[in-house]
Amino acid sequence: MGSAGAPFQRIIVGVDGSQASVEALRQAQRLAVPLGAKVLANAYWDYPQVYSGYLMMGIEGFEERAGEILEETVRTAYGDETPSNVVAALVRGHPRDALIEASRDADLVVVGRRGHGGFGGLLLGSVSSALVAHAHCPVLVVHTPEAPPEPA
Repeated sequence: MGSAGAPFQRIIVGVDGSQASVEALRQAQRLAVPLGAKVLANAYWDYPQVYSGYLMMGIEGFEERAGEILEETVRTAYGDETPSNVVAALVRGHPRDALIEASRDADLVVVGRRGHGGFGGLLLGSVSSALVAHAHCPVLVVHTPEAPPEPA
C-alpha cells in the first residue's frame, strides 16, 4: 500500500460477472490511468461446502466457469483490447474473506453493488458491506448506471 503522499499502485476489483462488476472495472480504470496504478481484476471461486462422506458429484467445473466469467466481464468492460495495466486473476476463496485479505496490499478496492431494485436496492450486498466495514484500505462501491430513458 502506498504511504502518505505516495501514488496509488494497486486497485483491486472484485469481478463476478454482474453488470455492477463491469461498471466497477470501468470505474477502477478511470481512476487508475491518471494515478499510474495497476488494476487487478480478481474473480473468486470455491467449491460448495459438502458434508464429509458425501460424493462430490456434479461440482466439477467451478474453476473453469469462474475463469470464463472473468474473461467475459473483462471483455465487456474494456472490449477486445484489455488495457496493459489490467491484470485478470482467478483466486480460490470466498469473495468476502479473500477481498478483505487482499485489501491489506491494495490502495483501493472497487466492487459493484448487488441490489434487487426498489427499497431493497438501497442496501449493499453482503460482500460490499463486509468490505466497507473490514477492509484495510479505502473501498469504492459502484452501482450499475441506469439506462437512458426510452425516446417517446
